[in-house]
Amino acid sequence: MVADSKLPLQSSNNVNTKASKTIEETYQKKTQLEHILLRPDTYIGSIEQHTQRLWVYENDEMVHRDIKYVPGLYKIFDEILVNAADNKQRDPSMDSIKVVIDAEQNLISVYNNGDGVPVEIHQEEKVYVPELIFGHLLTSSNYDDNVKKTTGGRNGYGAKLTNIFSTEFVIETADGKRQKKYKQVFKNNMGNKTEPVITKCKEGENWTRVTFKPDLAKFNMTHLEDDVVALMRKRVFDLAGCLGKTVKVELNGKRIAVKSFLDYVNLYLSAASKNKSEPLPRISEKVNARWEVCVSLSEGQFQQVSFVNSIATIKGGTHVDYVTNQISNYVMNAVNKKNKNANVKAHNVKNHLWVFVNALIDNPAFDSQTKETLTLRQSSFGSKCELPEDFLKKVAKSGVVDNLLQWAEFKHSKDLKKTDGTKSGSIRGIPKLDDANEAGGRNSDKCTLILTEGDSAKSLAVAGLSVVGRNHYGVYPLRGKLLNVREASHKQLMENAEIQNLKRILGLQQNKEYTDVKSLRYGHLMIMTDQDHDGSHIKGLLINFIHSFWPSLLKVKSFMVEFITPIVKATRKVNKQEEELCFYTMPEYQAWKESLGNNAKSWKIKYYKGLGTSTGPEGKKYFKDIDKHMKEFVWEGDRDGDAIELAFSKKKIEARKNWLRQFEPGTHLDHNDKLINYSDFINKELILFSMADLQRSIPSMVDGLKPGQRKILFCAFKRNFVHEAKVSQFSGYVSEHSAYHHGEQSLCSTIVGMAQDFVGSNNINLLRPGGQFGTRNQGGKDAASARYIFTNLTTITRYLFRKDDDGLLDYLNEDGQSIEPSWYVPVIPMVLVNGSEGIGTGWSSYIPNYNPRDIVANVRRLLNGEPMEPMHPWYRGFKGTIEKTASKESGVTYTISGIVEEVDETTLKITELPIRRWTQDYKEFLESIITANDSFIKEFKQYSDDRTVHFEVFMTEENMMLAKQEGLMKKFKLTTTVSTSNMHLFDSRGMIKKYDTPEEILDEFYHLRLEFYEKRRKHMLDTLELELLKMDNKVRFILDVVKGNIIVNNRKRADLFLELQEKGFTPFPKKTKAVEVAVAGDIDHEGEPELSPEATRASDYDYLLSMAIGTLTLEKVQELCSDRDKLEHEVEELRKHTPKSLWLKDLEELEKQLDEQDQADLEAEEENSKNRAKGGVAGKKARRPVAPKNPKKVNKKDDPQVSEASEISSTTAMEAENVPAVVKPKGRAGAKKKTKKDDSDDDDDNDFDIPDLRERLAKHNIDSSPDNSADMETELFQEPAGKKGPAKRAAATKKNPVISLSESIGEINISDGELEVVEPAPAATKKGGRKPAAPKASKPPAAAKKRGPAAGKQQKLLTQMLKPAAEAEGSGISPEKKVRKMRASPFNKKSGSVLGKTSGSSLSSMPEIDSDEDEEVAVVVEPRARPQRANRTKTTYVVSDSETEEEVNDDSDFEED
Repeated sequence: MVADSKLPLQSSNNVNTKASKTIEETYQKKTQLEHILLRPDTYIGSIEQHTQRLWVYENDEMVHRDIKYVPGLYKIFDEILVNAADNKQRDPSMDSIKVVIDAEQNLISVYNNGDGVPVEIHQEEKVYVPELIFGHLLTSSNYDDNVKKTTGGRNGYGAKLTNIFSTEFVIETADGKRQKKYKQVFKNNMGNKTEPVITKCKEGENWTRVTFKPDLAKFNMTHLEDDVVALMRKRVFDLAGCLGKTVKVELNGKRIAVKSFLDYVNLYLSAASKNKSEPLPRISEKVNARWEVCVSLSEGQFQQVSFVNSIATIKGGTHVDYVTNQISNYVMNAVNKKNKNANVKAHNVKNHLWVFVNALIDNPAFDSQTKETLTLRQSSFGSKCELPEDFLKKVAKSGVVDNLLQWAEFKHSKDLKKTDGTKSGSIRGIPKLDDANEAGGRNSDKCTLILTEGDSAKSLAVAGLSVVGRNHYGVYPLRGKLLNVREASHKQLMENAEIQNLKRILGLQQNKEYTDVKSLRYGHLMIMTDQDHDGSHIKGLLINFIHSFWPSLLKVKSFMVEFITPIVKATRKVNKQEEELCFYTMPEYQAWKESLGNNAKSWKIKYYKGLGTSTGPEGKKYFKDIDKHMKEFVWEGDRDGDAIELAFSKKKIEARKNWLRQFEPGTHLDHNDKLINYSDFINKELILFSMADLQRSIPSMVDGLKPGQRKILFCAFKRNFVHEAKVSQFSGYVSEHSAYHHGEQSLCSTIVGMAQDFVGSNNINLLRPGGQFGTRNQGGKDAASARYIFTNLTTITRYLFRKDDDGLLDYLNEDGQSIEPSWYVPVIPMVLVNGSEGIGTGWSSYIPNYNPRDIVANVRRLLNGEPMEPMHPWYRGFKGTIEKTASKESGVTYTISGIVEEVDETTLKITELPIRRWTQDYKEFLESIITANDSFIKEFKQYSDDRTVHFEVFMTEENMMLAKQEGLMKKFKLTTTVSTSNMHLFDSRGMIKKYDTPEEILDEFYHLRLEFYEKRRKHMLDTLELELLKMDNKVRFILDVVKGNIIVNNRKRADLFLELQEKGFTPFPKKTKAVEVAVAGDIDHEGEPELSPEATRASDYDYLLSMAIGTLTLEKVQELCSDRDKLEHEVEELRKHTPKSLWLKDLEELEKQLDEQDQADLEAEEENSKNRAKGGVAGKKARRPVAPKNPKKVNKKDDPQVSEASEISSTTAMEAENVPAVVKPKGRAGAKKKTKKDDSDDDDDNDFDIPDLRERLAKHNIDSSPDNSADMETELFQEPAGKKGPAKRAAATKKNPVISLSESIGEINISDGELEVVEPAPAATKKGGRKPAAPKASKPPAAAKKRGPAAGKQQKLLTQMLKPAAEAEGSGISPEKKVRKMRASPFNKKSGSVLGKTSGSSLSSMPEIDSDEDEEVAVVVEPRARPQRANRTKTTYVVSDSETEEEVNDDSDFEED
């Protein structure tokens, strides 16, 4: 035994090998017959008994049960049966099959009356054909694969296997054609055979019968068992179902009552429906002569019953997959369409189907001789089975969709249960959770979980915990807004960490019904959010979360509560005690403020936009009075649940639209009530968020802007944003001046979007892109960070949004601050120019871009009373085509196509992509084609740049032909579609409205805009008439002072006011802060204190008393009278014009700007083309910014329009910032030092309250062209036509740009009446005059020496300054050479020397600048010395002061260059 234990493990070969075996015994050769008997499983399957759950036929019905059978025995029976069925394919006239199964005699017989086997000797094999077929292996009529046959036989075994595994096998056949009958008997497993017995038969008598006795010993059986007989019986029924009504099938002398495939299917479905309340559905379809399909439902497990050429493929195969895949894909789409969150796949659908297939297939191939699975490829079936749409719809309606939805819900619920919470004492691993000490313990029902909006709100709550303690209060901060679980996908729910954390913290269990909170870790859920709209939304989402999964919890008393904080606090001191009022809604605060009237000034108001505004001590104060701040939600019935669904369910879209339509402004929730029901919360608080969300997502029809864009435009106008600034800096300005309460990044993105000008973005960009604002390469996503890029208003913007309309708009007020208007009124509807896209609550909107020229043309038609022409989408710079493809009642569909050209047989050139298909995305698309297995392109090259698209694609000639047949546009995805079916906009009343056509939008805009032109005309007339009245009063006052009727000096101010009142002088109250701020473009007066009523009355005559002494001259009276006459003429001209003529004038000016924009685009395109032609893009070149209009020439026929350079080089701007401070000369003796307020008042008075109106009217007496350049520093003066200045002078002008530094935003006012001829000074003995002390400058040009001196020049009275025109003519100076005069400003007077110098004329002494108050002499200050560069230009700075009275030194006002 010890020795044996040491032997290693031995293989079976070692065990079975006997030393006595010879080589012949070890290696043997068997005949085919011997091999079949020795290894039967290779041919007929296993010969061992198996237990399997199968359908069998017993007791006159189909039964699905476990049976014991030997697969080999079943197979030899099936071979004979299939042979009989095959005969139907050879002889369609066959109409009978008779099967006998005699278990007692162990005998089986199969008879068919089709064509008999030919009773004839085979010439090659020298035996009768019946013997050859049934008694010789590997004989068959199915070997010719070139002949398509739909029979079951294939390999030449079939019936021979039955013969081999039988003790007795009898073949009988009648060959009517040869009138012979044949009978032969085989015995002992085909080992013995008798001689055939051949007799005569009648002509036309055809039949074949095979009778055999299975060799049961080979199957380890003693008799035909009941299970085997039941299975054989069921197989006969299979045959009846497959062959249909044309063949009568008998079993044991009794006809089977199955006349069609549907009858056969019913046997299964009737049996399966026995224990069901409703019968299973059956949807059948005979697709064609070769395919019959029937579908029913299965319970979670795919079932199939299928036949190929009458062979029962019990394991299915490719034919079943072919049919099932069509059904599965259709049903899958139907389910996912019904519930997008179901996420059902095709294999999930398959598990709910029971499919029956009966097919005839050419030359079928199976996995083995047992033929249980069809393996033939679908393409070789010889026929198609394309299930019709109606059939698939019936399947979808059969209940399979509902079953799948229920299954998906069950599966999701099962998965969600994995994330359930439990009532445990402590939990770990949840970041930022401050758990209550008693949470999960025996006092857990007394614990409250405070959910805060972010970390800052958590800090406030934690401060409050010091008051209420941590035992019963826990805090958890939410990261923004919770997921809307009602519409979320299963994947979203499973991956949402916040939802999983809430379930763990609260101890929530999926689908559990709660009647109390004893099983939870917390008994109360407190929501603590900001009091703004987004805070309300977060509350709603939390309520929706609980209602979706645990609706019973909302019915539990005091489970859901909210903690409210003030949105406004009003405080004041009364008897040294501070009184405080808190308001929790804005409507509540507004009502209180209105009730106070003028008494509100004693209150200090503070706005609390977020919980982060409150301090720690304030948080403690809230929690000390927690009962006041805590409001409890209560459930009052099903209407509460309906309200929650209305707000958050996608199924309630139409109901939600009606809900929003019924919104009434002023709606708010009364926070004085302790209890709040859910429906009130939804209808009175959450609706405010929905309205705000809608308003910020969908633009206004009037100006085409969303609130964020409107705030940006308002601040650009208010800032007079003509000089560029960083986007990040400008966004800060917008936040400050327009009460913008959202994210900084969002605001910067909006600014960038308004400045983008690449193809597919804006047709007219309102802001200028200075830097990388994004390109068509990535659709704007490649824009640089806001801190790197600059922007400012484009020139064209003020031609669209006219300054004359600013005073007519309805400006909003927020936080006591005047902000942007409800909407602007542009000259044309900008929503059509730049298009729009947005998704809000209940509605979405999409409007394509349209050509501004088409819009202008249609406005002209409307003004002329003509019908509009249809407008079609148009995108600036797009070279492809936009074609109208479909028109429906809901809107028009357009197909937008790129450009593809065929270079040669193997090359394509793509030079344009459809709108909003970006270059980078398309490059990735081409790369995906190349890397795909079935790639149809070989390679591509890219030559695109930031503005153009250029791909070259290389293909084989064969693929090129195929692509052209399919269509190059379709193959390369070079088309997209846009539609006008979703054009939702807010109308002028703030109501959401659907527009069907762009013409409908334009028509509605037209009537509103025309009303505003009438308002503008009336407003301008009123302003001018008021100005006339003020001029009359000034003339009277000056004359009365000059004549001595009014004594001004050495009198009390109060007496003077009374005298002016008695003499009937009209008082002009000063503008209040609110009015001044309201008009966009005005100087900001935020620091100005509000005046009391008495002070306001006292200052009503300041416009008279603040006039300078120099104006009390007769000449000034004459000048004022002249101005008055001119103004009267302007008023008369304005009265002659109509709103329509004003609009037409605006349109003309807009078209000029569009011409300039087109010209700039054209030049940029030409430059880009040149660079590309040189051999590729020579570095990135941004689109040229829109150039400002060229300055107008001044002539007597046309008044000049004030223009301004919209840009100043960064170098010049930097130099301006570095100028040393200039000390102002002292004012006249006795002059009172003015405050900032006084300065602005003077500005108002001296400008007659309309600083820009007259110059805008000057051009055509009513000209309303915009003054985009209010604070322009340099005015270039052009030579009159035909005149040329000396070259040296021109060079000097170019070399020395002159910049006037202004202390405030001033304006240059120029009109015909203010153009003077300059009188030359007498010849001086000293050329040029003495320079002011300054660092050495570069050598002056010769042109400077031609200037006459201005020695001894002193301030003079008006009478001394004005000279007759004759003197001017005699001076020898051409009258055409004029000098522009600058309007006086309270802060500085721009020196006329600038104009004189830049005009290019020889320098002469300058006339004094005439103003309403005083005269001035420009003071020239040399700038601080700077390091000189070779290419640096010398810059002269001219600084002036309106109150200068000191004598200027005898030297010239100008530095001699």
